[in-house]
Amino acid sequence: MSESGPTLDVATVDADPFRQFQVWFDEARPFMHEPEAVALVTATRSGTPSARMVLLRLHDQRSFGWYSNYESRKGVELAANPRAALLWYCEPLGRQIRIEGAVEKMSPVESDAYFATRARASQLGARASDQSRPLVSRAALESRFDEISATFENHDVSRPDYWGGYRMRPSRFEFWQHRDDRLHDRLLYTRDGAGGWRLQRLSP
Repeated sequence: MSESGPTLDVATVDADPFRQFQVWFDEARPFMHEPEAVALVTATRSGTPSARMVLLRLHDQRSFGWYSNYESRKGVELAANPRAALLWYCEPLGRQIRIEGAVEKMSPVESDAYFATRARASQLGARASDQSRPLVSRAALESRFDEISATFENHDVSRPDYWGGYRMRPSRFEFWQHRDDRLHDRLLYTRDGAGGWRLQRLSP
């Protein structure tokens, strides 16, 4: 049986999945153009799923966060069904992390603070785009962008009420490590009911 490449074992990983995520995230940085990119999966109230890529703008010892238009498809689905899944993948190291949990909006103060750091064009774009809604033409979008630009000429661009942050508080992590023999390593963290985490190995 092949033993080449990195391995993943219950005895050697961090007991805290947030810290283990940080270890893998830091190790991936030299190999990835955009390590913050993750797939975000949401679902309607009836369970119809949808997925798209977003950028993680927050990951700490409690939560994971991203920003979006609250009236987009994902925003509408999260309003109706405030649970989601994230998938982080690092192909060069043969690793993926699945994260699932409840989602809530960030506070207006947090959203304002992040919006202020965005490039001006991105701020204007957030106001110009009715994300996920039908668009007559590219020209119509560009015309709307020009209107917004004129409105805020010589002024700071304020955050629109329909745009802001989301925070996921995970209840489940799964770390997956590729093995050449296809007997991949999978470790699952779930809440233990006492504020900690239960860790177990899964079959590949």
